[in-house]
Amino acid sequence: MGRLIDDALALHREGNHEQATVLYKMVLAEQPQHFDALHLLGVIELQNQNPLAAVKLINQAIAIYPNNPTFYSNRGAALRALGHFEAALANYGQALELNANNPDAHFNKGIALAALGRYQEALASYTEAQRLQPDYAEAHWNESLCRLKLGDFATGLAKYEWRRHSQKLFNKLNMQRFDQAPWLGATSLAGKTLYLHAEQGLGDTLQFCRYAKLAVEQGATVNLGVQPPQKSLLQSMAGINTVVTSGDKLPAFDHHCPFMSLPLAFGTHLGNIPADIPYLFSDKTKVNNWHERLGQKKLPRVGLVWAGGRFVPELLYRSIPLPQMLPLLPAPLQFISLQKELQPADELTLKDHPELQHFGDYLHDFSDTAALIELIDLVICIDTSVAHLAGAMGKPVWLLLAFDPDWRWFLDRDDSPWYPTMRLFRQSAPGDWDGVLERVQEELARYVF
Repeated sequence: MGRLIDDALALHREGNHEQATVLYKMVLAEQPQHFDALHLLGVIELQNQNPLAAVKLINQAIAIYPNNPTFYSNRGAALRALGHFEAALANYGQALELNANNPDAHFNKGIALAALGRYQEALASYTEAQRLQPDYAEAHWNESLCRLKLGDFATGLAKYEWRRHSQKLFNKLNMQRFDQAPWLGATSLAGKTLYLHAEQGLGDTLQFCRYAKLAVEQGATVNLGVQPPQKSLLQSMAGINTVVTSGDKLPAFDHHCPFMSLPLAFGTHLGNIPADIPYLFSDKTKVNNWHERLGQKKLPRVGLVWAGGRFVPELLYRSIPLPQMLPLLPAPLQFISLQKELQPADELTLKDHPELQHFGDYLHDFSDTAALIELIDLVICIDTSVAHLAGAMGKPVWLLLAFDPDWRWFLDRDDSPWYPTMRLFRQSAPGDWDGVLERVQEELARYVF
């Protein structure tokens, strides 16, 4: 039996979840009280984005053997994935009672504290994780997110660079590696060719491509490497030499810099955020095509986005169920979906609500979305790439934010220094979309009036 669990664990570590699951279940068929097999099956469920199943399995393991701190840490991770942050925090506390010198438990405790808006406590947890493990890249990086959210750019941007010291983060954030070290502002760009390349999400590219203008002003020839859906749109940016994407030949360059390192390279702080809006523009031909498709305008047009394009479980807390947004629609407005992708449940909901027009099949890339936004008066959306696109175009945007927002939206403010035409509507407690939508309804009534 020991050999069987060892083989299962080896397969699990290799990422072969299917075969590992078979072996774990074989162990349990012989020994139903095998707490390690129960726990590890729960870990696989969590890794396969099934946190509820993970909690049930790890509960069984803890009931049999309640003295393993790892069990509590992983149950905390599953509860966190379900949005049960207080319960997750309690589990991390139990793990630390059993082993106070576990840097992972301190790190995870910090994540749960941040999700509850307890940022100073989160910083203390990240600091303790780093004390126990000084090269803990994820703890340094999560500290950076916390500090940036609090407006501490000096420490936050420097710590943000720790993402390149973790292979796990490097892969998760879709970073690229080159022989040269990245340019971070220490040398002159005059007469040099600078390659700025995408990492992380589509919205990150749209937000931080604004720094290309600053590089051009310093005398650089600037080339961009972006995600495929953005190539057409970003080719319209002023001063850019060329735009490439995956599959294109990489242009020669003297220096390179990932988009998310540009705020550090240009010495950004709250007082000098570059916000020369607009810096992204729609294609006139595509605007005319959308004008014909939409027909004569009879009411103010409002674009809606309620879910991210990629339905990533850890980002679902940013999304709003479509039926919860539908009470917005009775206002005398023309509502247009700016979603490209739909979940099956949303497809059924839209069939019952034709007053919300959906054009996903016509949104081939971001230049199509930009052209549609050009004909819209107001964009109401969750924190996703469309918010950055509309903000970069100078369109009025109402951004609906989760209680623990991304760092770029800071805290306790209803405006954004990144986008002067944007208003922020924040949850007052984790999961409180009803309160956000009530305020949006009130503002829409004033907007219509």
